[in-house]
Amino acid sequence: MGTLGATHQNSILVTWVRAFGRALDAAGCDGSGLLAQAGFDLSHLGGPDARCPLTKTGKLWQVALEATGDEAFGVKLASYFTHTAFHALGYGLSASSTLKEAFERVQQYAPVVSDAVGYRFYRCGAEYHFYIEPRTEVPIEAIDALVGMHLRMCRSLIGRDFSPLSVELRRPRPVVIDEFERLWRAPLCFNAEHNRLRFDPMSIERVLDSGNPELARLSDAVSARYLARIERHNMEARVRMVLTQGLPQGEPTQEAVAEILNVSARTLQRKLSDSGTTFSRILDDLRRAQALAHFSTTQMTVSEVTHLLGFSCSSSFTRAFKRWTGLSPSEWRASGGSGSRTPHAPLRPALGTVDRHAQSPNPAYLLSRNGIR
Repeated sequence: MGTLGATHQNSILVTWVRAFGRALDAAGCDGSGLLAQAGFDLSHLGGPDARCPLTKTGKLWQVALEATGDEAFGVKLASYFTHTAFHALGYGLSASSTLKEAFERVQQYAPVVSDAVGYRFYRCGAEYHFYIEPRTEVPIEAIDALVGMHLRMCRSLIGRDFSPLSVELRRPRPVVIDEFERLWRAPLCFNAEHNRLRFDPMSIERVLDSGNPELARLSDAVSARYLARIERHNMEARVRMVLTQGLPQGEPTQEAVAEILNVSARTLQRKLSDSGTTFSRILDDLRRAQALAHFSTTQMTVSEVTHLLGFSCSSSFTRAFKRWTGLSPSEWRASGGSGSRTPHAPLRPALGTVDRHAQSPNPAYLLSRNGIR
């Protein structure tokens, strides 16, 4: 299978494919043969910048799970990634001065690895919360792998004995959870409302001896350039950027955004339709993401957020916020940001069941990429 250049939406670095091969070999399977069955040729995957469509990795998950019959395959897959597997982001994480900075870096530059999942990270009372939010349908085992990778990142930076306060997953409880408990070493909650990791602030804020601010800044610069290449031909990303910049001046129209992008309104509508979205959906998703980000990480008033998101009045914003979360802004803040209309996952999934509760793109990614210094 030919891999893609850095312009394909809903794609992932081919380093995931290589990790699959190693994990399948370790499970006693024919890794290269199973990769070929899923449409991948290890000798033609491309270099470290190469990406593949997310739809192809969906087939890979199916093949891997059928071959191993292992509900914990995603948990184990995390062990077959190294920091170099995540392009420049991996070096930035290794050079972070605190776990807080590392998670902020994940939140900001995660699309370097894949644009299929977004993240939210913020302090909530006496804890830090890290949310893993699919933007499209992904296998529940892929979420398991992401949890494992982030826990491994923590332990590589702060020490092997580190454990989160808890791991909460939307997925149903597996029949056997021994490997989940052994590898994650944390209280587990299945059928949860969110995919969320909870951390104590002392660990998250501890200054790390391994921190290297200069290397981290260089890594961020490389990540930013790589993301710019990915998004150059991504009309949805370009629309989000224009909206992000223009919302404080009022709600931009589709015609106004098209003019800024030097295309006709009809062309803009067609290109967005080809990407499976619409102008109004992008605007609504962006406003939701930014509203949650502002209320999660700042003490902004409803009036201030109303202005920043281009609403004509606070009552219009409050109605939209209730539609997004089921709560008013004050109720959502009082709940610690846990209000949601997301339904629970099925109770007994088959291997390869997808997480269909796709969320809006992660707030920090939609906001300007200047949060880390």
